[in-house]
Amino acid sequence: MIGNTPLLAIGFRRGGFEGRVFAKCEHLNFTGSIKDRMALHILRRACCEGQLLPGGRIVEATSGNTGISFAAIGRALGHPVTIFMPDWMSAERRQLIASYGAEIAGVSREQGGFLGAIRMSEQFASSRPDSFLPRQFSNHANVEAHASTTGPEIWLQLAEAGLRPDAFAAGVGTGGTVMGVGRCLREKHPAVRIHPVEPAESPTLSAGQKVGRHRIQGISDEFIPAIVDLAELDAVIPVSDGDSILMAQKLARALGLGVGISSGCNFLAAARLQEELGPRAVVVTVFADDNKKYLTTDLLRDEPARPGYLAPDICLTGIQVLPRHCRMCVDGPRVFH
Repeated sequence: MIGNTPLLAIGFRRGGFEGRVFAKCEHLNFTGSIKDRMALHILRRACCEGQLLPGGRIVEATSGNTGISFAAIGRALGHPVTIFMPDWMSAERRQLIASYGAEIAGVSREQGGFLGAIRMSEQFASSRPDSFLPRQFSNHANVEAHASTTGPEIWLQLAEAGLRPDAFAAGVGTGGTVMGVGRCLREKHPAVRIHPVEPAESPTLSAGQKVGRHRIQGISDEFIPAIVDLAELDAVIPVSDGDSILMAQKLARALGLGVGISSGCNFLAAARLQEELGPRAVVVTVFADDNKKYLTTDLLRDEPARPGYLAPDICLTGIQVLPRHCRMCVDGPRVFH
């Protein structure tokens, strides 16, 4: 239910260029996002190390998907969950977290926005000795989750097709995906390029601090996370939020792939890399979540095309599924208490 997702090869044409982008279907995870991998890994480790006690409360600051993952997995394991989240995130995210029985504390911009949510979660947990703080932005178990699962899956699925990756690109929220997948792929293929992706309207990674506002929920959360080491990564790729919305809409309407705005962003970054590296290059990304968390956002509204956008000129030409790899399967059921 978590991990070992299919890998898609999506053909596209732009102008006279024909290429394909490989994308992991992370929207097929337990709660519909890649954050399930990190949440399960962190909770498993915390239980094994005695940091999360039976019945202990899980307290986390999140922009949405991580909160949904901790709410669902935490409640399944018998833990109460409290989530601190900026109050401008989509209504669907708040409703999903609440549907799993978690408590939600909304944080306004006046209260500090995302940084305020982190501060408030720390204060809340400090007054409750049984609380566990996953600290997704600074917890290196976040990176390990992707170095031990997402990265190896990509390598094995491509190898089964006689391929190896030339580049990987992904939007940076916590940075766990790009750092973890990058670590794994570079151990196997040192020349592979690893590119973080950010909204053009809010280039936090490039500027080193919060700049502007954007509509790609889940990435560029006002600061550079502690687990992100830009020195280990290649150049940051900026993608406009409007272009990302148009691309996510096109993936749904042309291929039936119901993915979120950040997935459109990731596809565009990968397509740009594909054009730069050439049609034979193998460029990989992730579809981080599904579109069901964005039904009241601009994803389901008409988005105007603007000069410089790539999505309006991209024609999606086909899709091939690279199946789950047997080596990543679990032999028999496992129960995690």
